[in-house]
Amino acid sequence: MSNIMDYFRKSRNALEKGGITLKSNKEEKIRCPECKSYETKRAIAKHKVTCPHCGHHFRIGARTRIKAICDKDSFQELFSDIETIDPLKFPGYQDKMDRSRQICGEAEGVICGTAMIRRQPCAMFVMEPGFMMGSMGSVVGEKITRLFEYAAEKALPVVGFTASGGARMQEGILSLMQMAKTSGAVDYHSKRGGLYITVLTDPTTGGVTASFAMLGDIILSEPNATIGFAGRRVIEQTTKKKLPDDFQKAEFLLEHGFIDAIVSRIELRNTLERLLEQHGRRERQL
Repeated sequence: MSNIMDYFRKSRNALEKGGITLKSNKEEKIRCPECKSYETKRAIAKHKVTCPHCGHHFRIGARTRIKAICDKDSFQELFSDIETIDPLKFPGYQDKMDRSRQICGEAEGVICGTAMIRRQPCAMFVMEPGFMMGSMGSVVGEKITRLFEYAAEKALPVVGFTASGGARMQEGILSLMQMAKTSGAVDYHSKRGGLYITVLTDPTTGGVTASFAMLGDIILSEPNATIGFAGRRVIEQTTKKKLPDDFQKAEFLLEHGFIDAIVSRIELRNTLERLLEQHGRRERQL
């Protein structure tokens, strides 16, 4: 079966650059990998790039997600000038980064900035799955750390969208160090009274899960997202036990208390607005 990304194009809109939007042929139909139904791209786009029949959430780019969540023209990007310099001169790493930049149009695996969600101000980071599967290297960690420090100084809540295969092996220990650095930045922001809302999207795995992704005051997830640290086969081989079929899915984590709620992409903007408004009201009362 062809990849869903083959049915979409990179947007020409400046805000959506690197995101996923529909191609010009609106009536061409594609098949949902979950319910196997066929639907037009127009209908899928209208449902926030989810299947109108079963609700399957297709993966989307960071810029598309920003446009779907934020008030029009409210997103102001920060730290866009920070780029990886291949610190270990890892063979083939520069070529992979160059290919990722061509594919998704982004310089790195996360976009940071400030925004308004239904007139509620916040700082925001959105991981880009099209850039080496959103893997966390030194630049991703640095940008997220700076965002939390900025939000702490400006008294802004942080909304973060995670999508990652984990720490970037091409940067070795420098990548793993970002787990501690980002976690420290979350703590810095928290101790100054800042609210942190995480939205886990498919997939959120590895070192990202083991650090800032699971440190939110409120942890939300899109339906059926894969969330975990080690891979399923690694755990089964280590424990010598067969895992449940829904292991590491959002629904499994909700049942076992690891996340607070599963929210459809269609309802996510309303949910974030409500949470931010309630936090702002509490701050004003204090």
